[in-house]
Amino acid sequence: MQLEGQVALITGGGRGIGKAMALAYAQAGADVIVVARRTDEIDAVAQAINDLGRQGVAITCDVADRGACETVIQKVSDRFGQLDILVNNAGGGLERKPVGEDNAETWKAVIDINLLGTYYFSRDALPLLRQSEAGKIINIGSGMGHEARPNNSSYNCAKAAVWMLTRCMSLELWDDGITVNEIIPGPVYTELTEDIFEQGKTHPAIPSEWVKDPDDLIPIAMFLATQAANGPTGQSFSLARRPVC
Repeated sequence: MQLEGQVALITGGGRGIGKAMALAYAQAGADVIVVARRTDEIDAVAQAINDLGRQGVAITCDVADRGACETVIQKVSDRFGQLDILVNNAGGGLERKPVGEDNAETWKAVIDINLLGTYYFSRDALPLLRQSEAGKIINIGSGMGHEARPNNSSYNCAKAAVWMLTRCMSLELWDDGITVNEIIPGPVYTELTEDIFEQGKTHPAIPSEWVKDPDDLIPIAMFLATQAANGPTGQSFSLARRPVC
């Protein structure tokens, strides 16, 4: 029970990586708030957490909505009075087209979901995280935020900005005992990628990469969640099987 007595909040917690992390943290003793737009999905995850004997709370929220993010943190404060772990997992790409053939509003929406959602929750959670003995912000990044590729500039730019935000916050918050790190999962089979990947198979374009299950991220997610206040910060932990700059 490495996380006994701690409270974690996971955005995008209704499925895929977020769901796997929520259940793993609950199994390790944490109470977990799961946040996403799909109420039915996060309700199911919260019930599974309750079935494990921990407090599971589902809060419907669009992470791109500034006011909604503030409301979530206020509800966490009112109910628990603490927050020890924030996982900014909500995100994803919406369009794979070159600039000029893409939709400008869709491009902006990808920035809003991936970057601004991470910024909003991180900023609003700081007062609670500062009260923790070793507050943690874990951002789910992407190798695409470290390496330029064609036809998906919105997602590349959004994840590159999340990586820069991770490093900036790590420098600003280390003295508060808050660590800020990024996980690069590599290719993972989820509901959002099932049209691209085959579960347990190799990546269609990168032979060295195998397509992971969300549960394959749990060891690194637990490692970061259980570090002390003087643990690693400003780091990117990659599960990719290729160089990620």
